[in-house]
Amino acid sequence: MPIVKYPRATEPLWHEWDGKAQKCGLRHTVYAVNGDQYTGEWLDNLKHGKGTQVWKRTGAIYSGDWKFGKRDGYGSYSIPDPVTKEYKKVYTGWWKNDRKCGYGATFYPGGERYEGEWSGGLRSGWGRMYYRDGSIYEGQWLVDQPGGQGMLRLPNENRYEGGWKDGKKHGPGKFFYLDKGQLFEGIWAADIPKCGILIDFGRDKAPAPTQYPIPKV
Repeated sequence: MPIVKYPRATEPLWHEWDGKAQKCGLRHTVYAVNGDQYTGEWLDNLKHGKGTQVWKRTGAIYSGDWKFGKRDGYGSYSIPDPVTKEYKKVYTGWWKNDRKCGYGATFYPGGERYEGEWSGGLRSGWGRMYYRDGSIYEGQWLVDQPGGQGMLRLPNENRYEGGWKDGKKHGPGKFFYLDKGQLFEGIWAADIPKCGILIDFGRDKAPAPTQYPIPKV
């Protein structure tokens, strides 16, 4: 009985080409159509693992962890100085779903910086903010502003301890006028003290004591 041989079915060439194009594991630099470049690990054609991304338009660099194409894990983000072209670190910390999430530090223009917790790319939770004028806020944050309980220390060492809402003093609080040796304790609303009492404590030892003597009890 004669043997009939059928030609072996061959897959189209594009199947082979597509298989070779799939990015998985450690790869050298891959350039996107817009000029962005990425060097690092891949999984199923997505950035996954350790890698470094450089954005052509801004020159910004992210180096750290990736998960399914998004920044996720620990990493740092830097941008070049417009004048010196030297890279300045903007954020170092944890990311989730391509946004700051968890503990991290951000460096703002003018020397300001924030160290603390983030959620969805916004300051949220506990954190400490160093302002340009020398003030320091330490406490709770909500939707990128002081919210909850916190302390603001001014450059002259006077300080406020108490409630905050939408970045303003709100609720029960205490304001220590260390330069006058006085304490105001009361209720605040949108940065304005509404009611309270003013207490003297050691005004004679204050840097700028009152011109009137404290009567002896």
